[in-house]
Amino acid sequence: MDDLPRIAITMGDPAGIGPEIIVKALPSKGISQVCRPFVVGDVGTLKKASEGIGHRSFHVMANPADSSGSSETIDVLSLSDLKGSVTPGKPTRDGGKAMVDYILKAVELATSGQAAAMVTCPISKELMNQAGYTFDGHTELIAHLTRTKDYVMMLAGERLRVALATIHCPLREVPERINKGLIEKTITITCQALEKDFGISNPRVAVAALNPHAGEAGLFGREDREIIQPAVEEARKSGFSVEGPFPADTVFYHALNGRFDAVVAMYHDQGLIPLKLLHFSDAVNLTLGLPIVRTSVDHGTAYDIAGKGIADPSSLIAAIKMAARIAGTRRKAISHARPATKRD
Repeated sequence: MDDLPRIAITMGDPAGIGPEIIVKALPSKGISQVCRPFVVGDVGTLKKASEGIGHRSFHVMANPADSSGSSETIDVLSLSDLKGSVTPGKPTRDGGKAMVDYILKAVELATSGQAAAMVTCPISKELMNQAGYTFDGHTELIAHLTRTKDYVMMLAGERLRVALATIHCPLREVPERINKGLIEKTITITCQALEKDFGISNPRVAVAALNPHAGEAGLFGREDREIIQPAVEEARKSGFSVEGPFPADTVFYHALNGRFDAVVAMYHDQGLIPLKLLHFSDAVNLTLGLPIVRTSVDHGTAYDIAGKGIADPSSLIAAIKMAARIAGTRRKAISHARPATKRD
């Protein structure tokens, strides 16, 4: 047990489904076999969420080193005392502040090495901004805290991995936002992460076209020929095994059948529609390019079902397992890179 990576799990918005999916997920034997998880959150809210779900034992820690190491107990670094004031489905400003505090602490623990990775439960972007953190979401806040300039969002399941060149923006803005540098950067970070985090030697990456039929030689748009293709060629010159641009209506089929290890999509729905068709319940959100390991559930706070006992913990279970796997891959790479020392 001592050799397993410690994983910090942020509770997310106390009024969302984060507390519920945590108390459902952590008793999973599959998790206790690969890591030592602990929650950064509010123990009172977790206890309330466990009512009606089944008996849960909680252990409040002073620091991650105090973890119980028991799969029967949920270890909690309790940063807030919301005194049972949380009403599922009804977010509050106090809950929003606590939600951000959990993230700040988890990043601190991950950057200092006290946690091998962090896994985030869903938050409210509106509440985060009300708490004084004017970021678009988790990813941007964590990138800021770790001083990371270049990063990429990837959604991954066992059968398909998709990296996004652009994330949350109106569809009509996508052609204006993509450029050769952005595409090349996304390819580079994706290839490096596949090797560093997933342990894939010489990963094969496909790049999706923006337009139908990859623009049909300019007939349906010039971006594929004038922006995306030159970026792919530059990435290939840098030594990456990358191909494209491929029409989006065929590229995911080929990735699913093993030709590629990941697909770089041009915009949010282009990549996430096929991903969620395959991995609606167990997809994992990863932030590539960070100095720390960060995975997340691939869903929101789901206020409409919070407190009803019906939230599905599958994505959280997958996110924890993936974080543990990546942490192990990174640790293994470091140990192999470390020069041998002479014995006395």
